Amino acid sequence: QVQLVESGGGSVQDGGSLTLACALSGDTRASTCMGWFRQAPGKQREGVAAIGFNEGPIYRDSVKGRFSLSKDSVKNTLYLQMNSLNVEDAAMYICAAGCRVVSGTWFGLTEFEYNYWGQGTQVTVAS
Repeated sequence: QVQLVESGGGSVQDGGSLTLACALSGDTRASTCMGWFRQAPGKQREGVAAIGFNEGPIYRDSVKGRFSLSKDSVKNTLYLQMNSLNVEDAAMYICAAGCRVVSGTWFGLTEFEYNYWGQGTQVTVAS
């Protein structure tokens, strides 16, 4: 069994920064693949950033250059440093872990590629 606990969400002004953390406990093999997703009200969940199978961080285009993903393999904790936040970034940010590979390729930014999910942490951006 795997548990994911997110922290670090909050409310910031447009242009502000936040750092999210996701702590994994239980079967640490699940930390091989970890990622952040987000879901705003009325919108589909979307992949934000991910890391897995020794691949470097993967980012969705809209956050490249502003967000930075890192992982502490000793603490089994995934971090997402978010800079230059704007209202489009406001959402519930949800951590995922556990590799699920379909058709031989792991892309990292789609929901079906993960086995475990956290409860999420809310990010609000005020304009």
